[in-house]
Amino acid sequence: MGGTFDPIHFGHLVTAEASRAAFGLEQVIFIPSGNPPHKQDRTVTPAEHRYLMTVLATSTNPYFRVSRTEIDRVGPSYTVDTIEELRGVVGPDTLIYFITGADAVMELMTWNRPQDILAQCELIAATRPGYPPADFQRLRQAIPQVSAARVHTIEVPALAISSSDIRRRVESGEPIKYLVPETVEQYILKSSLYERPRTAGGHGHGRLAEMWL
Repeated sequence: MGGTFDPIHFGHLVTAEASRAAFGLEQVIFIPSGNPPHKQDRTVTPAEHRYLMTVLATSTNPYFRVSRTEIDRVGPSYTVDTIEELRGVVGPDTLIYFITGADAVMELMTWNRPQDILAQCELIAATRPGYPPADFQRLRQAIPQVSAARVHTIEVPALAISSSDIRRRVESGEPIKYLVPETVEQYILKSSLYERPRTAGGHGHGRLAEMWL
């Protein structure tokens, strides 16, 4: 399961566990992206923060583990490189699934070497309940017909949670409790992630006021 995880939240965790149960997976490996090429339009939180939050969020599930593969790799984080590296570790006979959102799957053919991704693994496209039927059709059309059978969908109610909304909530001083694991919430607060930059001469009073409201 790849992603920016900025931050990781219950939607990611529920998706991983639902996929594990539905497809009989031996384990789910969370792989935080190091230098995501599709996120160049915004500032991404440093990789170490995102990695540590992912470790905290997954530590209680024996079927979950976290990999530093993309964080430690130099250059852009391309999924195809990660899949090929993983294939070299598990061998040719292990079935690999790549878990991601349905919206991301619809953009798959714009990724680096998409046909090699489809040749090396099967995809699990996570959707929200009530996902528009027209979008399912677009999803099928986005993948070459020869590979369509390698793409599976799964409905996950918790996907209504989004990392961008969590970042916005923190910046606005709104609560994020029950959107992320408590350990992740505490890490965000202690590390002052996603907070609105203080203005010069403000002495932090605005932040204190938000905390006590």
